[in-house]
Amino acid sequence: MNEKHTTVRTQKVDVPYDPKSKTATLKFWDGAVAHKGVAELRAKRGRPAKAIADRKEQIALRVDKDVLEWYRAQGNGWQTRMNAVLKAFRDATA
Repeated sequence: MNEKHTTVRTQKVDVPYDPKSKTATLKFWDGAVAHKGVAELRAKRGRPAKAIADRKEQIALRVDKDVLEWYRAQGNGWQTRMNAVLKAFRDATA
């Protein structure tokens, strides 16, 4: 009465070719592009490197709270705008 009914499971294959057949495997991968290693794949990830002159430098800067709140209230890109104001001041005084 309490016997378990079992079924024979079919093997599921997640490749569109017969992995046991060497010719089918080679035929499937014939059009694949070979790469030379992981370094080649990692080089394509992320943003491209900037020139040394264009790179930013991270610093700790103490600013009055009201000034910082005003810049942040301007929305995204407030740090870029603050940098532009500092550049404009530099250029005006030079």
